[in-house]
Amino acid sequence: MPITVAREASGIFRLGISGLLRRSELDSAQAQLLGEMQRHGDATARLLVVLDAFEGWAPDPGWNDLTFYVRHGDAIVRIAIVGDERWRGHALMFAAADLRKGPVEYFAPEALSEAQAWLLQ
Repeated sequence: MPITVAREASGIFRLGISGLLRRSELDSAQAQLLGEMQRHGDATARLLVVLDAFEGWAPDPGWNDLTFYVRHGDAIVRIAIVGDERWRGHALMFAAADLRKGPVEYFAPEALSEAQAWLLQ
């Protein structure tokens, strides 16, 4: 599975994504994230999304399903995406950066610590 979900600190969750991302894997990761938030009593989350050896999104007509965003989008108050520059535009669009109330920023791989600090602001 190319997505891992781990709670790094109170309200901060790291999503590691590698390889070719499939819709079913994203659905599983979203369910895991919600479960972890509930288990730890986190009403909101700050996401650190790390794209490592990322190859893009597998073709799937389900990518236009915004159910998770509509139901839980406001609970995600900040998203830092760390990855190769070639994915910047697509990743920001995929994260619905322009639609979210909370900010979404993109960072180069060498700026991981900067991304982590930004999440804490």
